[in-house]
Amino acid sequence: MKKQLYIKTYGCQMNVYDSGRMADVLAPIGYAPAQAPDSADMVILNTCHIREKASEKVFSELGRLRLLREERKAEGKGDLLIAVAGCVAQAEGEEILARAPYVDIVLGPQAYHKLPEMVAQAERAAAARANGDDTAAGPGRGVLNTDFPEEAKFDFLPAPRAEGPSAFLSIQEGCDKFCTFCVVPYTRGAEYSRPVDAVVAEARGLVEAGVREITLLGQNVNAYHGLDATGTEMGLGDLCRALAEIPGLSRIRYTTSHPRDVDDALIAAHRDLPQMMPFIHLPVQSGSDRILRAMNRGHTRDRYREIVAGLKGSRDDLALSSDFIVGFPGETDKDFRDTMALVEETGFIQAYSFKYSPRPGTPASAMPNQVPEDEKDARLKELQALLQRQQIAFNQDCVGREMDVLLDRVGKHPGQLLGRSPYMQPVHVTAPAEMRNTIARLRIVSAGPNSLGGELVAAADPPHSSERACA
Repeated sequence: MKKQLYIKTYGCQMNVYDSGRMADVLAPIGYAPAQAPDSADMVILNTCHIREKASEKVFSELGRLRLLREERKAEGKGDLLIAVAGCVAQAEGEEILARAPYVDIVLGPQAYHKLPEMVAQAERAAAARANGDDTAAGPGRGVLNTDFPEEAKFDFLPAPRAEGPSAFLSIQEGCDKFCTFCVVPYTRGAEYSRPVDAVVAEARGLVEAGVREITLLGQNVNAYHGLDATGTEMGLGDLCRALAEIPGLSRIRYTTSHPRDVDDALIAAHRDLPQMMPFIHLPVQSGSDRILRAMNRGHTRDRYREIVAGLKGSRDDLALSSDFIVGFPGETDKDFRDTMALVEETGFIQAYSFKYSPRPGTPASAMPNQVPEDEKDARLKELQALLQRQQIAFNQDCVGREMDVLLDRVGKHPGQLLGRSPYMQPVHVTAPAEMRNTIARLRIVSAGPNSLGGELVAAADPPHSSERACA
């Protein structure tokens, strides 16, 4: 009988990808996916350190898992292995084992390929505890691995499994930018790019398994600088050209990009390749040069504007989303007005915006002139209202236009399918069930704040190269 594995994923697409790879690496030793922690023999919390109070949320969840373990034992269902993975594990591994000594495994993002041997150690300890061996329990007994190994973990992971027509493909990890508010360089390590041939081979395998859309992942995905078979370095633009040669790969996306790493080759790829989706997530964080310097972003407001102009000039259907932090230490009302002006000028069809919150160990956490919470609240509310108006306007401007939609889910109503537009908007349509997992040409007939409604025009494989933006 297979053991059951439940993984709770926090945070970004990289963590979603990592959770899938942990499931892949545990499958050969007998772990199958569980739908809920109550039915699992092992639970992994794949954590993110970006959001406020991330570690406290993890400890709160661990407390619930401890109670679940005790209930299982009382009901004679056996032990429950508890693991903490991801960035909180990397940053606070020793603290986790000290505060929650019942945790069996703590591993950082670079150690996933070692998970089977760590599970084996933890299972042996659990068996010993069941037989009354007290030396296998208590504080400090958990298996810990938060090293940054010399070998690349990707060389030891099995090929990913395709689950539906879309897939994530990690091509780059780590960050060398050291923005003053961010913990990623400390939890994910230095920038690393996978070899070109390995990326292309993984993509080809996914397409052969039915994947039509691949999203390339990286903490700074457009900082990609992998080597090809000849030892020549390739950037993200050239990698996308290589991937576009794979028959059956209809869509290429990437996230998250950094303004400093947008180059002419990437802009040219957007111009030349119909597989490149016309939607780019390009975080700016602030529209104030003074705050950008304090954040160590490495670009100015005007440089960001130049990059946006270059990208939009590559094709007339291109649109952007972004990230914003309000209330960064020292941010004045003028700095915030500069951000609002940049948003008004650029026009973002989606965005993620947050109040600044200190991350222990980052330079910004020790900066003077921390902004009061009520000022952060007011600024965030104003910014989000503007961003929502822009998103709604874009969605409404899509009505009457045609676009290619990847139909990948069953909708809530009979005969309905749900998919994603080139701009990642959810789109629902009445269509035959056999069109699921295909790309269809739809005419947009309705728009809400967060989704679109369409009617079927035609099947659209391969993708059309003549799409234009809705606004």
